[in-house]
Amino acid sequence: MRLRRLKRHQPAFESELALEILKSDKLRVTILICAFGLMLLATLTLAVFGFEDFQNIFHGQFKSFLMILLSTMIFALVCLLAELVVINRLITERRKAPLLLPYLSALVETCLPLAGLLITAQYVGPAYVLLTPAPFVYPLLIVLSTLRLDFKLCVFTGALAAFQYWTLAIIFITQAQTLSGTEPMLLTAPPHILKGFLFLLTGLAAGAVTVQIKKRLLKSFDIVEERNRISRTFGEYVSPIVMKTLMTLKPDLQSEKRDVCVMFLDIRDFTGFAEKRTPEEVVSYLESLFEFMIEIVNRHHGVINKFLGDGFMAVFGAPLSDGDDCLNGVSAAREILTRVEEEVALGNVLPTTVGIGLHAGEAVTGSIGSSLRKEYTVIGDVVNLASRIEKLNKRFQSRLLVSENVWHSLGESSTEAIPRGNVHVQGRENGIGIYQLA
Repeated sequence: MRLRRLKRHQPAFESELALEILKSDKLRVTILICAFGLMLLATLTLAVFGFEDFQNIFHGQFKSFLMILLSTMIFALVCLLAELVVINRLITERRKAPLLLPYLSALVETCLPLAGLLITAQYVGPAYVLLTPAPFVYPLLIVLSTLRLDFKLCVFTGALAAFQYWTLAIIFITQAQTLSGTEPMLLTAPPHILKGFLFLLTGLAAGAVTVQIKKRLLKSFDIVEERNRISRTFGEYVSPIVMKTLMTLKPDLQSEKRDVCVMFLDIRDFTGFAEKRTPEEVVSYLESLFEFMIEIVNRHHGVINKFLGDGFMAVFGAPLSDGDDCLNGVSAAREILTRVEEEVALGNVLPTTVGIGLHAGEAVTGSIGSSLRKEYTVIGDVVNLASRIEKLNKRFQSRLLVSENVWHSLGESSTEAIPRGNVHVQGRENGIGIYQLA
């Protein structure tokens, strides 16, 4: 179900997702710029207050090392700023980043700590360079790669960090073995191999995090799409309680058979009324009636399925049912008739007579249409017969007629009714039992 919905909305979804990923990548680069900027300030501060100590560590060549290191860090900041400009342009133009650009970016960024290690090795010696802060830049890059929301990129960044560190470790250990007076532990490969493996493992862990984030995004999208789908389908024609239940249960709105009670309501003599009034007056009149009628149907757990100009069709029992669909339908019909009389007596609406017909039975319910336009509908003989029953009100000079199916379903809740016998209705060979309730 989720895949079908995603495929239907795939172009728009992919475009928006790509844009959000670019924004996330922009945040990642911004954090890196801030991190390198702070490292630059920290380096300058330590250089001022710990100059003598650094002179000893760098064998009297700290000034030379500092100039090269600062130049490298400034170059790194320029590269990151250039990357930020490119990402900003892509976001502004709403374009997707080229496929190889993120991988090229990851390669350049992981080369920054590599350059720092190579520079430092020239001053402190190959045996000690792996103990400097430079290797700890790799985990920072790997962790921030999660903001790219790409499993492959996270693993790629972790693999690059591991490969670079392993390569340098082997080279530096080999060079240090020729030097005398070096601590044996510094010449041992396993600790450095394990450290490189941890970089790789961190990349895999970061990739796993991105997979979970994407799953959460897809789930969130699915929830929002589900809510929008239900809202589009039922609009304002269900009660807040029913809408809340629909949102909670997320019912399958695909076609299914259900037992329902269908109501048809018709405003008598509407054609003659509309002929003598302006369209604005007609609309105002209908709104004055439909406002309380819809509220009554909603309160009795019904759904206004469609408006028919001078009336509407309502369904009780779909998409949700409380088990008393016929009782709900009859109760709603009775209340509508009473309310119409009250509103007319109060002068809130013009003199009005309505006819209501109810029938219960099996129907096919569900969303029908295309990806461009869908409507939740009820199809079956129960719908056609409910419409025919409503039209019988003119013959019997009645206001509320129900089929024998509805009447028998009321059980102990049934009240006195006038049996109209087995009545022939248009379009059917066999008659149907009809009861007049008003």
